Amino acid sequence: MARPRPPKRPHGPARSGPRPPQGLPDRATLLAFIRESGEADRSDIARAFGLKGADRIALRDMLRDLQDSGDLGRRGRRSLALPGELPPVGVVEVIERDTDGELMVRLIKGEDTPTVRLAPDPNEATAGAPGLGDRLLVRFERTEAGETEARMIKRLGAAVHRVLGVVRKSARQVRVDPVDRRSRDQVLIEGTLPDNLRDGDLVLARLVPGGRQFGLHRGEILERVGREDDPRAASLIAIHAHGIPTGFPEAAEIEAEAAREPGLVGREDLRALPLITIDPPDARDHDDAVFAEPDADPANAGGWIVWVAIADVAAYVRPGSALDRTAREKGNSVYFPDRVEPMLPERLSAGLCSLRAGENRACIAVRMVFDASGRKTGHRFVRGLMRSAAKLSYEQAQAAIEGSPDDVTGPLLEPVLKPLYAAYDRLLAARRARSPLAIESPERRIVMDAEGRITAIRRRAVLPAHQLIEEMMIQANVSAAQTLEARRTPLIYRVHDTPSQEKVHALADFLATLGLPWSKGEAPRTDRLNRLLEETRESANAAIINEVVLRSQMQAIYDTDNIGHFGLNLDRYAHFTSPIRRYADLIVHRGLIRALGLGEDGLTDRDIAQLKGTAEMITAAERRAMAAERDAIDRYVAAFLADRVGATFTGRISGVTRFGLFIRLDETGADGLIPISRLGGEFFIHDETAHALVGERSGAHWPLGLPVEVRLVEATPVTGGLLFDMLSDPVQGAPPPPRPRGVGPSRGPRKPGAADARRRGGPPPGVRKGKRR
Repeated sequence: MARPRPPKRPHGPARSGPRPPQGLPDRATLLAFIRESGEADRSDIARAFGLKGADRIALRDMLRDLQDSGDLGRRGRRSLALPGELPPVGVVEVIERDTDGELMVRLIKGEDTPTVRLAPDPNEATAGAPGLGDRLLVRFERTEAGETEARMIKRLGAAVHRVLGVVRKSARQVRVDPVDRRSRDQVLIEGTLPDNLRDGDLVLARLVPGGRQFGLHRGEILERVGREDDPRAASLIAIHAHGIPTGFPEAAEIEAEAAREPGLVGREDLRALPLITIDPPDARDHDDAVFAEPDADPANAGGWIVWVAIADVAAYVRPGSALDRTAREKGNSVYFPDRVEPMLPERLSAGLCSLRAGENRACIAVRMVFDASGRKTGHRFVRGLMRSAAKLSYEQAQAAIEGSPDDVTGPLLEPVLKPLYAAYDRLLAARRARSPLAIESPERRIVMDAEGRITAIRRRAVLPAHQLIEEMMIQANVSAAQTLEARRTPLIYRVHDTPSQEKVHALADFLATLGLPWSKGEAPRTDRLNRLLEETRESANAAIINEVVLRSQMQAIYDTDNIGHFGLNLDRYAHFTSPIRRYADLIVHRGLIRALGLGEDGLTDRDIAQLKGTAEMITAAERRAMAAERDAIDRYVAAFLADRVGATFTGRISGVTRFGLFIRLDETGADGLIPISRLGGEFFIHDETAHALVGERSGAHWPLGLPVEVRLVEATPVTGGLLFDMLSDPVQGAPPPPRPRGVGPSRGPRKPGAADARRRGGPPPGVRKGKRR
């Protein structure tokens, strides 16, 4: 997420302080005035500078030019503001929840303002938390971590918004249960019902103004989108719930169908190079191909030449075209277990831009030279025509290297695969010296049959073949950033900030609870974090330390300002290698075409003027895609486990919150919840420093990373929710020190009957059992 800078002055034009100089301002003075004001319309500006007659007309033209160049953006119909700037106070709408359940808000006025986190409200327990679609008056404040958050001043009411849910029909009424597991509010449907509406239908409903009825939101059904019992419903729900753009406008489809195979004019002929693609076995598009050979230059004894060729998407997706507008809006392809929502139409993504074996394809390739130690000593980019020699899976390539070649890999073993692995061996030596962050984060793979039913859930194996392709792509990405910087061509970087001081202090506090020293004043470095992970790898706390180090990291984003990539330990980094599925890479391709004079379809002045806004858009699109993909997997896993309710599983505590424990199962990697109400008959304190729930009376600890055995109580495919009971015993410990007078337990203010509900094993106050927890 972008880190916006709040203006220093109150919302609206500056009314106090020094009066701005009178007369028509220059661009710098005008932008400074608008920055200080937060936002202003043309009349405000004219009055502040005392403009009349012809000067007002000149001001209008100046403001129009600043908007066209991307230096100014609109906020509502009349007001203007700097792109990405937030006022001190503004009206926002709650638009989504992030992966931690935090509410995210965005200004009602403003097309290019960032999404920010809504800070918890201390009165939430009594007043109720805002919900998706609610409009709030907030104050934007900078946190100690350097990020901006919104603090609610006043709730202004619910906006008209959509809810995706499941129809529940009774004899007297129709309700819709939201598929968002964090939502507790059913919707009472009014008005005319669609024909053949059935119980269990997935629908989009629109909330209607006018308050609640029988305590429920009132709404109307907009459209039927499927059935909750459809094996493929999980992806459909995720697409609609997260607003993933689907399909393509007719103009974009027409442009894609009109595309033709490339010729050799203006391209270097690379068809003699035996470039190969190495991808997952079920990959439908192939962005990248690789080839390596020993460097014949005597001055570089033991060195290697590595070629990375990338699909030339810029040849087909021209700036300002319908394809370009659609790709920019989508930001990236979104991958689900049963389908892909592509950034480009299939004619391009799986056709002309996919590096198919034995077919001529347009590419932008980089030839990189590495010395015997794996250090890159030079590179050059070309716009070429290639023909892939083979399409391999990671498993195929690895099996061939390990002595089990097949009919495809056998002929490639000596001339192609062994040189690739030999070159990778040198790159790996340089990678180890660079010491990028080595956090383990295993992924789940959903295995499905032709009907969309899940047959297995497995952890993805990480092979040397995966790491070979990853490292060669990293080197190509670095080369792209270096070239564009050297040619002074603007670009969108992939940046990953250093952990904030607040996160480092939290890590140090946690490690102290395990007896591991870490100075709070020590600057975070990847080699130091890697040493911590390596020294504790065989310890009982290895999993929890890996998890906490992961949580100490900032999120990677796209930005026009380079701050480096902390996780990869690189000074400059850009995404170049996946233009079929990421708009960021397409922008970098256009930058290279412009910088190196490789054609007339490079980065335009308009592209450059929009780069900041584009970076924020594609960062938001990436977050949206990740959330949708994760939610779909959670729902598929819940469907897979639905017939195993009552079974016992081993796992670890993967999250500790004030309302309960999250458990990650060893077998499937699935995450589920044990509400605090199911942990026993006492109050629990949420010790944020130790990442643990601590019994107020007994001192029993439930720390992050603790291996446990649990029983599956409930699996709800439509929400992806899993509910467990704890079968293991907690870690014994001393009770926490008495709380200061007036401070309640971690679960919030005590309500009448709450303790009795806990002793009965029921849900905590305000939390319903079942799928709407």
